[in-house]
Amino acid sequence: MSAALAERDPDELRQVYEDNGQLLVIEDFLPEDVLGGALEDLRRLRPRVHRNHIPKQKKGGAVSRHSIDREGDMIADLYRSAPLREFLEKITGATLLDCPDSDPHTYALYLYSEPGDHIGWHFDTSFYRGRRFTVIFGLVDNESCQFECELHRKNDSREVESRSFRLQPGSLTLFDGDNLWHRVTKMAEGDNERVVISMEFVTDRSMNPVRKLISNVKDSFAYFGLREVFGSR
Repeated sequence: MSAALAERDPDELRQVYEDNGQLLVIEDFLPEDVLGGALEDLRRLRPRVHRNHIPKQKKGGAVSRHSIDREGDMIADLYRSAPLREFLEKITGATLLDCPDSDPHTYALYLYSEPGDHIGWHFDTSFYRGRRFTVIFGLVDNESCQFECELHRKNDSREVESRSFRLQPGSLTLFDGDNLWHRVTKMAEGDNERVVISMEFVTDRSMNPVRKLISNVKDSFAYFGLREVFGSR
């Protein structure tokens, strides 16, 4: 990872990130050995996929960080990579902290594997007291599940711009979800699956207890299931 990052100019990429309203997409980001290790994690974790469907909002599968900790290898190591963290801090201009161990979104797999799988337009509203940044790594790509977003939607001084990305295997996407209006389009009949790793970094690990309960209930029904969120580790 250190060698791969040495080829990147963080100052130039930070400018791109800011010009895009705090969004950065880099193709061919992950080294081959890291991508291969993450795909091996995916192979082992397939039996742990929890599928859910919220009409008119989302449909798909997910694997939480708790399952990844039990049976994965590369994904957790990638989250804790010091060179990667330093690189992300240079881009965002923020000191990035791990999410608490109890947060199932800290690092997770999201799978779109059946026709109609998608997630509708949304902001990633954070329940933490500080800011929360999202990093997505592409693992498996398909034709129909596009990552679509609207830049500058909360900035009255900038015109809204629409963008669409495929998120190829090994790509990196970094954004502040509280400011980026985005969705994943529906998987078409006959298409292959799409899989990504999602990682969350925060600037303040604290959360109001009531908001934490709301967050856990949401994660139980919309992503990982009651046992995975509230069960003993």
